[in-house]
Amino acid sequence: MLQAAVFDVLRATRCFHKFWEPFSVPITCGNCVFHPGISGTMREVKVKCASDFCTLGADGESSIHSVSTGEDKRCSSSSIKSTPELEKKYVHHVYDAIAPHFSSTRFAKWPKVATFLNSLPSGSLVLDAGCGNGKYLGLNLDCFFVGCDISPSLIKICADRGHEVLVADAVNLPYRSDFGDAAISIAVLHHLSTESRRKKAIEELVRVVKKGSLVLITVWAVEQEDKSLVTKWTPLTQKYVEEWIGPGSPRVRSPSARTLESIPETEDNGSEEQGKEPKQSVPDKLWESISLTSQSEDDSVISQDVKIITNQQEYFVPWHLPYHRAEVSGASACALANGLAKKDDKKGAVVYNRYYHVFCDGELERLASDIDNAVVVDRFFDKSNWCIVLQRTS
Repeated sequence: MLQAAVFDVLRATRCFHKFWEPFSVPITCGNCVFHPGISGTMREVKVKCASDFCTLGADGESSIHSVSTGEDKRCSSSSIKSTPELEKKYVHHVYDAIAPHFSSTRFAKWPKVATFLNSLPSGSLVLDAGCGNGKYLGLNLDCFFVGCDISPSLIKICADRGHEVLVADAVNLPYRSDFGDAAISIAVLHHLSTESRRKKAIEELVRVVKKGSLVLITVWAVEQEDKSLVTKWTPLTQKYVEEWIGPGSPRVRSPSARTLESIPETEDNGSEEQGKEPKQSVPDKLWESISLTSQSEDDSVISQDVKIITNQQEYFVPWHLPYHRAEVSGASACALANGLAKKDDKKGAVVYNRYYHVFCDGELERLASDIDNAVVVDRFFDKSNWCIVLQRTS
């Protein structure tokens, strides 16, 4: 049955090959996602399922194995494209585990993003890199949309809704250069744990669009409008930060000696969901430390501690997955066993921590300004996010 469906897809693809080839548009079939035009030199079609990779050859035969594309050979640095364990554990695995629950909370469209998409010319081909549950795919009915995300579970949700999607890494987009008329990256870059990876993701967005095309990027900001939310986040320790960034990082982190295993459960599902105030958060304790220090030390010590808190940019942001949710099964049991999640019986939820690097004012523009073939044509602050619009110049 599946093989017959695959052959039907192939026949349909060949009929429209001349039209689709320059756009690299994927085709969905069942629980798999086919992408016939990722690279002009690729002879096989990558199929990404929830738990494996399949390859569809020109003769229609499929097999299970790993494949490499022409894009893999064009990487500027293998270290940049190698996913850090921090991201695997506290971004990739988390979103795979919480995907249905997360998707159920993501339906409202940000007005600024909607305005950008609705302003595009009719017939534009738009890439949503980090599309999540696909809430922006198809927003402008006069445009064609392609989406990708690192989470197979979220991509399955998109595919089930009929969107053209595939699984891909933001720092290594499997699309040919100059294929799109616009691109968006909404709340994605703050999940990348090094500056070089964040910059690479921007370069990739610029690479895949045509000259003169626009790219909209949004990221969480240090300057949160609701200050109480930040008190519910867990700052990463200096020691742990150094483990994945290495010495010489310009950012100042919390001097807490707490280990990763001792991080407490926190109280809400991020900046878009509200919850009760925790009894005492890590930042609260730091402020308490400042108060005590001020009674015995001079003002210079207080000033230094305040600077540390102000400059904190690496956080774990909690997600509470209720016990009654269907996805609380094998994945959650495994996460609990491995210490990647904790049970909160009082709230009746499994608590996951998601990694975030929140951006300070000007940081996103600075990263983009280092890209030779793009310029920032707009910047704004919206809903506690820093946002820029880039235009490719060559």
